[in-house]
Amino acid sequence: MRKTLVIATLLAAAALTPLASRADGDHDRARAALQAGEVLPLAVVLERVAKVHPGNVLEVELEREKGQWIYELKILQSGGSLLKLKVDAKTAALIRQREVQR
Repeated sequence: MRKTLVIATLLAAAALTPLASRADGDHDRARAALQAGEVLPLAVVLERVAKVHPGNVLEVELEREKGQWIYELKILQSGGSLLKLKVDAKTAALIRQREVQR
């Protein structure tokens, strides 16, 4: 179920994203980082994160912050709480977590 939701979310985001040169550039940079071994594949990161923070992944962003690749994840946990995580994209180590209050 979780993998289906992630794939559906990513496909929907791709379909709704306007074709802009910056978006293309970001995609190319992310692909190059993956090919260079600077980041883990998203599936690997999600698998590792799910062991500690189970739930439905609602959103994923890959960003470069201060020279470090970061996956930013939003996870809907059982019970309805929303968890925001920042994860090192190269190691899948948790950098920061924050529960969003309703």
